[in-house]
Amino acid sequence: MENQTSIYEFLLLAFSTHQELLFPIFLVLYLAALLGNLLIVVAVGSDAHLHTPMYVLLVNLSLADLCFTSATMPRLLYALLTGDQTITHSACLSQVFFFLMAGNVDNFVLAAMAWDRYVAICKPLHYTTVVTMPRCMVLIGAMWVGAALHSLLHTTLLARLTFCNNRTLSYFFCDIHPLLRIACSDTSLNYMMVVFQGGSVIIMPALCIMASYVFIGAAVCQVRSPGGFRKAFSTCGSHLTVVLLFYTTLVIVYVRPPSQIERQKEEQELVTRVMYSVVAPTLNPFIYSLQNREIKAALARLFMGMKG
Repeated sequence: MENQTSIYEFLLLAFSTHQELLFPIFLVLYLAALLGNLLIVVAVGSDAHLHTPMYVLLVNLSLADLCFTSATMPRLLYALLTGDQTITHSACLSQVFFFLMAGNVDNFVLAAMAWDRYVAICKPLHYTTVVTMPRCMVLIGAMWVGAALHSLLHTTLLARLTFCNNRTLSYFFCDIHPLLRIACSDTSLNYMMVVFQGGSVIIMPALCIMASYVFIGAAVCQVRSPGGFRKAFSTCGSHLTVVLLFYTTLVIVYVRPPSQIERQKEEQELVTRVMYSVVAPTLNPFIYSLQNREIKAALARLFMGMKG
């Protein structure tokens, strides 16, 4: 069976037409994602004033977005450029592993950033003792390790499956649900793990984010100062925008009943997956750089230093 699965090839049939038009569009999106996220990493890394837990979390969000887009976009660009839509079994599993890991880290980091904002607004006097750099580094390490183990579990379960004659996927990258739909061996264990273990990885951080913003909203309402809401929005605006963008696209792609997934047209499915896996990670760094004064100041100092 190992010899048989090693020679598997899947066909990624998405964007099989108008390739000459789509290639420059996705190339620009990918380059924008690389540029925006790398700028965040370099800006925070080069400015000692930003070596704080909040911005360390932001750097990890950018690193996860870099991994998120790089797991799928180079293979898509290669297919659009050469017309080769095949992907080997091992390359497909690699895509699943890195895509899941990056998505989970995104999810965890957004929850950690919500906790950071909650402490900063609701318990400002305790912020420096609660949100410390050592505690933040331990949390970041746990997020990456946990995300990697979660992805390894699902990738290992996929590797044990066999596939019959139908190995075509109407997508531009390998993902769990499309692969499970074309498998010809028993997938009950895979689906059980997706529902229970995979669902908890999405739901628990989402609940933490919701709880944080409930407490933040209650704290802002209690202050009742004219500038209270404005100050809270300036503190949480970028994070809240990224959260809404991430979870809206995530829910559209994954959190739907099977009957609705089957009724959805392939074009609509592709659009939602592009929004989730390409557009959202591309917009995240620009949302932060446009709304965060410290990031803009760090970028300005960086470019001024390069000119000097």
